[in-house]
Amino acid sequence: METATTDATFWITAAAILVLLVLSGFFSGSETALTAASRGKLRSAADKGSKGAQKALKITEDNERLIGSVLLGNNVVNILATSLATAVLTKVFGQNGVAAATLIMTLLVLVFAEVLPKTFAITYPETVAARVAAPIGLIILVFSPIVTAVRYLVRGVLLIFGVRTDIDSHILAVREEIAGALQLGHSEGIVEKEDRDRILGALDLNERAVEEVMLHRSSIEMVDADLPPQDILSQILKSQHTRLPLYRNDQENIVGVIHAKDLLRAMHKLLGGGKVNAEGLAAFDVMKVAMPPYFVPETTTLDEQMRNFLKRKTHFALVVDEYGGLQGLITLEDILEEIVGEIADEFDEDIADQISATSDGAYVVDGGMTIRDLNRSHDWNLPDDEANTVAGLVIHEAQMIPVEGQVFSFHGFRFEVVAKEENRIAILKIRQL
Repeated sequence: METATTDATFWITAAAILVLLVLSGFFSGSETALTAASRGKLRSAADKGSKGAQKALKITEDNERLIGSVLLGNNVVNILATSLATAVLTKVFGQNGVAAATLIMTLLVLVFAEVLPKTFAITYPETVAARVAAPIGLIILVFSPIVTAVRYLVRGVLLIFGVRTDIDSHILAVREEIAGALQLGHSEGIVEKEDRDRILGALDLNERAVEEVMLHRSSIEMVDADLPPQDILSQILKSQHTRLPLYRNDQENIVGVIHAKDLLRAMHKLLGGGKVNAEGLAAFDVMKVAMPPYFVPETTTLDEQMRNFLKRKTHFALVVDEYGGLQGLITLEDILEEIVGEIADEFDEDIADQISATSDGAYVVDGGMTIRDLNRSHDWNLPDDEANTVAGLVIHEAQMIPVEGQVFSFHGFRFEVVAKEENRIAILKIRQL
């Protein structure tokens, strides 16, 4: 036994096992660093001249090939190290060498080839990724044929069981990654609620349609183009809005949009010409200063509509359904509010006016308040897939028009119908269960 332990072969094998453990730790740490490293931070480092970061970006473009190559190398060195340890310890301990090799190698691999390098790599992912990128890139090149063969073998086996894999698919979309990071940062107190809401609002523009944020047609203030000019002027001066749609005969028949400043300029011009008398005012045609109406489909995304507004240099559009029927109107301000929150002026109703807390911990809410505004105000997660307003959510879930005093419970909240106006739910009392 003593001869065996002093034999040169024993020490050479032990040194080989040590080298293999170091390689195993290198593979484990490299895999963790390259998969955990932020591509945004790597891109920033690469732009500053870091060749390691640039190489790391390149090899992480194909995660499947990267992970396959690293796992192949890791398994090869682990199995080889365990085999050598079994052979050596069998010489030393005889039949008990197999058990001894299993125990010792499990402990060594766990501590020095898995936990230690992975802990270090997850602590400094971008730094480690940049440093290991070059050797890992060489390993990927060497193992590429084997990994490719294994990749197709795996896909073939999965296909037998009816599982199809997309070569170009990503496990997590970029949007979900950002949203998840923001939610995690907010829960840990790193990201402020307002910052989270603004960034998520900007990300959501491509997922939301204009029908979700438009002012419904029942709330649109319109001007009858056939009214006497004096009445039109009076109505526009009394209105809190700068732009008003003009209609003829039927409110569905929008013939133009009048801007208050354009009307005032025209009136000032008449005043300068000395024609502001009964006859001159009666002859004034409001359509000459009106802009042509701009119609958009209700399914247009907010991102696309914002681009259209900027391209057309206008801030006002009328929303129509697939049959051309008027559904509402949307402004550039409505879209911007989805990003920065409510933009209030002296005429707008404050969100605080739509919600009031009660002594029993509930909230009295205007039924016309949007679910998105309510969620933002209280950091709730009421779904807005099937309805835009709180009243609409209650009607959708109840599958009926509720009566006053009726109570419903869904999505972790208790909803009580406090008041109605005809068939519209005007006021709701909401309590979180």
